[in-house]
Amino acid sequence: MAMYSASIPTFTTSAIADTTNITTQTFVAIQGGGASQRNKIYEVYVGGQATSSAPQYLLLAADSTAFSGATSNGVRLAVLDATATAPGTLALAQNVGSTTLPQRAATLSKLNLTFNAFGGIVRWVAAPGSEIVTIGASANTGEVSLSGYTGTTAGLVGAHILFETV
Repeated sequence: MAMYSASIPTFTTSAIADTTNITTQTFVAIQGGGASQRNKIYEVYVGGQATSSAPQYLLLAADSTAFSGATSNGVRLAVLDATATAPGTLALAQNVGSTTLPQRAATLSKLNLTFNAFGGIVRWVAAPGSEIVTIGASANTGEVSLSGYTGTTAGLVGAHILFETV
């Protein structure tokens, strides 16, 4: 078991409707590395970097269409404990360059993280036993994304998701 951080120093959010392709470089997605891989999400943090008011309606939600064909990436995936034994297959963290872009499921939202990107922050930490768990690498159960919902004002933010592969 190993704890990871999927972090992105800066990206611009966008207003995206459910079940619509999420625009490249406007999201952070985590996908299991294989059909039976479980990932437990312990923390989601987003910090505002906008230079004027930019209300954010961010959702962490399961994706009804999973990303595939990643060619480049702005998300940094790093193990938190340098002595940890990595699993045989690593989870994937992505925000750009997919041949298939993710689509947020209309009914599988996990968290609503609303705040103002003009200097605001939002942080969710799971209570023990209340972690968000994904299984596999497919749509609906194996991938979650953090992205802007309809009404979000485009704004610069930085984010990280802390999770454990179990």
